[in-house]
Amino acid sequence: MVEKILEKLKITSLNEMQLETVAAAKKGSDLVLLAPTGSGKTLGFLLPVLNNLDAGVKGVQALVLVPSRELALQIEMVFKQMGTGFKVNCCYGGHAVKTERNNFEQPPAVLIGTPGRIAYHLRHENFDESTITTLVLDEFDKALEFGFQEDMSYIIRKLLSLKQRILTSATTMDEIPDFTGIQNPVHINFLQDVKVVPDLKLKKVLTTAEDKLNTLLQLICKIGNQTTLIFCNHRETVDRISDLLIDQDLAHDIFHGGMEQDERERALLKFRNGSIQMLITTDLASRGLDIPEVSCIIHYQLPYTEDAFLHRNGRTARMNAKGTAYLILADDEKYPFLKADIETESLKGVFALPKDSAWQTLYIAAGKKDKVNKIDIVGLLIKKGGLQKEDVGLIEVKDQVSYVAVKRKLVGKVLTKLANERIKNKKVKIEVAM
Repeated sequence: MVEKILEKLKITSLNEMQLETVAAAKKGSDLVLLAPTGSGKTLGFLLPVLNNLDAGVKGVQALVLVPSRELALQIEMVFKQMGTGFKVNCCYGGHAVKTERNNFEQPPAVLIGTPGRIAYHLRHENFDESTITTLVLDEFDKALEFGFQEDMSYIIRKLLSLKQRILTSATTMDEIPDFTGIQNPVHINFLQDVKVVPDLKLKKVLTTAEDKLNTLLQLICKIGNQTTLIFCNHRETVDRISDLLIDQDLAHDIFHGGMEQDERERALLKFRNGSIQMLITTDLASRGLDIPEVSCIIHYQLPYTEDAFLHRNGRTARMNAKGTAYLILADDEKYPFLKADIETESLKGVFALPKDSAWQTLYIAAGKKDKVNKIDIVGLLIKKGGLQKEDVGLIEVKDQVSYVAVKRKLVGKVLTKLANERIKNKKVKIEVAM
């Protein structure tokens, strides 16, 4: 079974942390898994969850609580890719309550959600919690930080049939709150291995407070067409940098907690499929998101703690890849967690503005609820839109809509050809995703 799952996930073997977690979970004890972002802990706890599922039981058997909508969607995607035959559903704020309620008519074996939304469904008795035997509290440290303690406490009090609880955290915890109900857990700690990996280069860029925005623009031009995350401490700063890049006609997107959920999902989607190569964000994107390996991190503003600094940098130089983290530092900025010998990056010279990505994202106003799948979309683009296979990039099909990356130079031609075409006998709007 595990071999088939790994094959579907295109993974050759489980890592040491995953093997240890799976082995410990089989003994039935509660687990506390401490592991860094990007270490594969999602699969580490999904395999024990799968092991606890019973095909003969109808109803929700496993509940995974997560601090963010994006993390919920990422875990759902991994579970679907595992091809287990068990149904999985996601519940989170910003998603249509009606759609979630309808999904409970044929309840999933695995339910993933944010504490606020799961608590809402429990209070309205939209699903039967009595069949839940496995609980996962993923990124529990982040959930506490976001203020979900009350909702999580309420949810856990309602789960009277639990046999196993798994808690994951990317930071060391002094104590585990009593409301989790975790007793005599097996601790699996892989945090001691967290260090700046050899293939991550740190470089500082010196500037003044007044010239910081201009320095950022110069650095972006020097980096060129590499996938880049630009981190800020505040939403207002993200928006200010975005305004600067709009003035320069530089393709990018933004991501922070003040945006609507569909805007956030679309920004991540375009970053995943390569339509944009630059994402400006707060620490919301430093962990728990399904975004690709990035080449460069730019700390426009450094975070206040070393922990947050490591999480940001964890978005690059993962696995066997290489990456660079640039630190834009004004004269008076001092951070105790920074070493004194960080190499200085020179911005002398003239650098052209980066060109737009070769890809652009199309929006299609039809999704899973319309019985549309990836094969339908590929067929439409190739047979009716005149594209070749290599002209079509990543496709993501949501409940009501779909998105597909298409070679930018061919977008105009494709939209003209598909202006009056249908998918599943339904005429749908197709346009460039904004």
